Amino acid sequence: MTAVQGTAGRPAQLVTDEPLRQLTTGYLFTEGPSWHPHEQSLTFTDIPAGRIFRLDAAGDVTVVRDPSNKANGTAYDRQGRLVVCEHATSRLVRRELDGSWTTLADRYDGRELNSPNDVIVASDGTIYFTDPPYGRTSEFVGVLREVPLDVCGVYRLVPDTGELTLLIDDLDGPNGLCLSLDESVLYVNDTEHGNIRRFRLQDGRGTGGEVFAVTSGPGDPVVDGLKIDSTGNVYCTGPGGIHVYSPDGAHVGVIEVPEVVGNFVWGGEDLCTLYICASTSVYSVRTTVAGLAAF
Repeated sequence: MTAVQGTAGRPAQLVTDEPLRQLTTGYLFTEGPSWHPHEQSLTFTDIPAGRIFRLDAAGDVTVVRDPSNKANGTAYDRQGRLVVCEHATSRLVRRELDGSWTTLADRYDGRELNSPNDVIVASDGTIYFTDPPYGRTSEFVGVLREVPLDVCGVYRLVPDTGELTLLIDDLDGPNGLCLSLDESVLYVNDTEHGNIRRFRLQDGRGTGGEVFAVTSGPGDPVVDGLKIDSTGNVYCTGPGGIHVYSPDGAHVGVIEVPEVVGNFVWGGEDLCTLYICASTSVYSVRTTVAGLAAF
């Protein structure tokens, strides 16, 4: 049974009484879930295996891309095109509607990107992505290479013009990210410090950067995926599963998962099914609050 426990031991009413379901398993390390609201399908990656998969409404899994260049984070843009972070090539790419692939970004200031990790698309089509070194420092999820950039940045990309801007440059391990409901604030977690920071988007930069929340609990912080629901609660992977924080940063509880969680996304017709990529498996649990549609 999935449990969501509040900080005082009281149940936090964020999930239904339905049990956590294991939908598919047998992978090396699942990541990068994105929900296609029209096809009613889940796209997810297996980074070490170098594949992108699709889980349809009938529960069938098919391969979308093999090899995927050790793809990690994914996101659909407003036209339904899949944007993908590739660890092995250090590129941000997009799958066009005709099935072809376009490179959106692979360099900053004349040097290769470190290792695009996770990506989101704003309502106006602007793309934000994180660029830690993990795809170059771990053979399991990447290809061992020198790290070309001194900064582990968070970038803003205008896909129509190709304009790439370094928004944030003071994180050691930027990983998951999400926008506030009004898209004026960018939340970014830092794997190296186990925290979530809050940046105001202003004049092409991320200003502020105060710590919004710190994950805590037995075991490694495993701060990775980060999302926001339709009421402004912020969800972040952490010890034991997915940690939930209210809009003011108060810890609401933990959605417990039996494997280390890499990332998650809402789906289903009502966007109240939380799909969870956790190590060797993909799970789902029903929530009482909906997520946000990609397009």
